[in-house]
Amino acid sequence: MQKNRVALVTGANKGIGLEIARQLAQVGVHVIIGARDEGRGRAAVDDLASQHMVAQYVRLDLDDLASAETAANTIASEHGKLDILINNAGIFDFADAPPSRASIDAVRRVMEVNFIGALAVTQAMLPLLRQAPAGRIVNLSSSLGSLTLNGDPTSTYYSQRFIGYNASKAALNMLTVQLSEELNGTGIVINSVSPGFVKTDLTGYGTMTTEQGAKLPVKYALGGEESGSFIEPDGKTPW
Repeated sequence: MQKNRVALVTGANKGIGLEIARQLAQVGVHVIIGARDEGRGRAAVDDLASQHMVAQYVRLDLDDLASAETAANTIASEHGKLDILINNAGIFDFADAPPSRASIDAVRRVMEVNFIGALAVTQAMLPLLRQAPAGRIVNLSSSLGSLTLNGDPTSTYYSQRFIGYNASKAALNMLTVQLSEELNGTGIVINSVSPGFVKTDLTGYGTMTTEQGAKLPVKYALGGEESGSFIEPDGKTPW
């Protein structure tokens, strides 16, 4: 059991984020549901509470970077530390497309939420992670963020050219690499985890359930000393 551990899961009011929160709570982690919509966030808390799991809601809007500092202050005052940060929140914009015709506004918004927002949350939570005996950060990435796979004609992902989304996940991977080096020796471990092809509101289709997709992020949230890696269900993914 993990009863003394505290985890923040961003975008946890639905989909894979909610399932990650559920699986963490199932093993006794105190889960903080980060969501921009209070009604949906509290509904997620009630959902977990109905299953006898401990959770709370904190407002966290990746379009409002100040909300990350406010959330960090709330967590600091109530818990004094943060053991686990799951950067799950992300968006996809259907105006995204190959570079020649992607909407610039769509690309900008995807980058701001998926990368800048995750960076802001991470910066805000780092002082709390430093207070934990073994901090863990999991960045929910995607194989679409792999430069190697994007450039490999034999890859399943080769034809999936969404310059905004793919670039945002590549940037998130850069955060993983650089922060892992920066935190070397601190006891804080960070990895990029691609959960697999999960059917969610974001994708609309997929080959995995949210329950299946949550297992790998939860595994890396709860344990292991490996840091600075890019992992998917089949093993390590090339950067």
